[in-house]
Amino acid sequence: MKALQVLQNEPIPEKLPQNGETGKESEEDKDANKSEISVVFEIALKRNIPVSFEVIKESGPPHMKSFVTRVTVGEFTAEGEGNSKKLSKKRAAMAVLQELKKLPPLPVIEKPKLYFKKRPKTILKTGPEYGQGMNPISRLAQIQQAKKEKEPEYVLLSERGMPRRREFVMQVKVGNEITTGTGPNKKIAKRNAAEAMLLQLGYKASTPLQDQPEKVRANCYDAHILPSSRFLSCIS
Repeated sequence: MKALQVLQNEPIPEKLPQNGETGKESEEDKDANKSEISVVFEIALKRNIPVSFEVIKESGPPHMKSFVTRVTVGEFTAEGEGNSKKLSKKRAAMAVLQELKKLPPLPVIEKPKLYFKKRPKTILKTGPEYGQGMNPISRLAQIQQAKKEKEPEYVLLSERGMPRRREFVMQVKVGNEITTGTGPNKKIAKRNAAEAMLLQLGYKASTPLQDQPEKVRANCYDAHILPSSRFLSCIS
């Protein structure tokens, strides 16, 4: 109680800055946790001057060796002695640091701030006419990518007919939608399945009717006598 009465009359001591608070840490405080050798190398690196450590003397019996190491930092030279190479190197670094600390401070160079202009995100509009003239397989894949949805899944359902008159049936699945296409080979069957899916999703035909050859259009006009699968081959 007596001590508290005395302390009440004393002035409140100033609070010292802590980590993260206002107040810059001096270079000496920063270097306190580093070895003298590391500090020498850092100073030399900042000032772009060479550093070299060299054991110039070794004497004494095997159980009481003595080493002398010389350090050269630019135009500064110092020596250190110890009962091991490591200790002599450390003492040499301590000695040369006394001279290096006398050098004038380096000018502060402010680094220019770099500004990067953000590129606007490209929004791909996939309207009913998007991708006309493209291969239906690539067109369907791009539309799915633009929508950030799962890519189309193709499955070969069957292969029928004589060796010279084969017919392949390919199925494509997009979400909950499923369509099929036929053709004399897997590639055409896959293409027809993709085209059928595009039509089912509400897109226009990949190859506009007016751009098709006259012979193909004539066959298309007679599509009412063809099976639906052959009609898909016709329009694609």
